[in-house]
Amino acid sequence: MIVDIGCGEGALAAALRAVGGPSHRARPPGPSPQRLVGVDASVTMLGAHPRPVVLAEATRLPFAPGVFEAALAVNVLYHLDDPVSALREARRVLAPGGLFIASAIARDDSPELAEVWRRAPTPFDAEEAPGLVAAVFGTAEVERWDAALITLPDRDAVRDYLVARQVPRQAAIDAARQVRTPLPVTKRGALILANR
Repeated sequence: MIVDIGCGEGALAAALRAVGGPSHRARPPGPSPQRLVGVDASVTMLGAHPRPVVLAEATRLPFAPGVFEAALAVNVLYHLDDPVSALREARRVLAPGGLFIASAIARDDSPELAEVWRRAPTPFDAEEAPGLVAAVFGTAEVERWDAALITLPDRDAVRDYLVARQVPRQAAIDAARQVRTPLPVTKRGALILANR
């Protein structure tokens, strides 16, 4: 079983369904969607997520110790005031040898938009996240990314990208008017892996 901590609306569950669904003749060797448990603190997010789901905080997982083969925390730990407590909980619910995977965004993500938007530092940025994971799990493997992974095709997409990053709507509209599109955006961050 896999626990998806901070599962949101279920993007991971949907991806697993896509590769392992009934329309494929041979299912790849990976987790089936039925073996994935989504956990989120938002009732709204869980409403859109396929079952099974559990309403819970990442810092207080309602599971017995050692019940999961893997724990994922994708794009969630930087939202927490105390990501170390969530890391300890993830470790607690992992079976011996279980895999933990987290993602973290770098402070200098999306440099093309630096004049109008800069991420506020968080307790789980890509710069500190590997050390925090290693402190809880003993060691951590890090895979960094730094590439133009998305392209914003027009000014509306630039506006929406900025609004999703908490830029006030009018400021996002004004900023979008100043950029040339399509705009490739460099995504920077890290994937952190550890075993219990």
